[in-house]
Amino acid sequence: MHIVIVDTSRVVLKVVAGMLEPQGHTVDVFTDSQAALDFVTYTPTVRVLITSLEVRPLSGLELCWSARLIAETNRPLYVITMSSARNSRNLAEALDSGADDFIEKPPGAEELHARMRAADRLTTMQSELIRLAETDPLTGLLNRRAFLQRVRDAADRVGNHGDMSAILVDIDHFKRINDEYGHDVGDAAIQSVCKTIAEEGIVGRLGGEEFGIVLPHRPATDAEAVASRLRRLVESLRIRGARTPIRLTCSFGVSQWSEGDTIEAMIKRADIALYEAKTTGRNRVISAAADLVLARAG
Repeated sequence: MHIVIVDTSRVVLKVVAGMLEPQGHTVDVFTDSQAALDFVTYTPTVRVLITSLEVRPLSGLELCWSARLIAETNRPLYVITMSSARNSRNLAEALDSGADDFIEKPPGAEELHARMRAADRLTTMQSELIRLAETDPLTGLLNRRAFLQRVRDAADRVGNHGDMSAILVDIDHFKRINDEYGHDVGDAAIQSVCKTIAEEGIVGRLGGEEFGIVLPHRPATDAEAVASRLRRLVESLRIRGARTPIRLTCSFGVSQWSEGDTIEAMIKRADIALYEAKTTGRNRVISAAADLVLARAG
């Protein structure tokens, strides 16, 4: 596991890290609690935070609280506080501040390793629960809620002046596929399309036979090229039917992030472009234009 240890004493840091690293753990140590929090915030591989209560500039309790807020944003994180003064008040304050466990400082090797095994079990379970909560069960793609959250996070990183584009994908004549061949074939069609588009940026199933792709740091021209390539790949798919292979096509709508934009607005423009693709013949890529969007939105 990736573990962060925070203490004002470099001796304590060296002792605790020396117990953990031979067990195969990756360990980063900090004497500055704010620097530790920043590292944990931007390093999602960290699974365990071990902090003394006597740290600065953030106190150990403040660090626990801040770390717990990070963990609530769908991240597995196990927080352990340690103090040379073990008493019921310290223990209660630590647990109330978001800690999962409490150990004396310096900890014994056997106890510390047992705590790490418990942390591994809990964070593994948390990871699985997060995966189940974020994943569409049929396709393995992000579900709508998780997709939109990932896109919002990407938009924060891109900023107002960065590039980002969206593609909406819809399977053509999907109801006819279900009606003529059955829902099992319809499910196979959805799964085949998802395998085709799954490696492109942030991908999610938005509902039924509609999917979203967002490409951070890439303009609409790149998205148009990606959509055109995916259109051809889908067109070449063959789904096994009762008598003959079944052909598929998809329609694509493309839009681009702009200054002062919202995620909802960007996806709405892609949706309008997708509607144009569906109503003007299907199996094509349409890119949103500002005048078209304004006319449709109004």
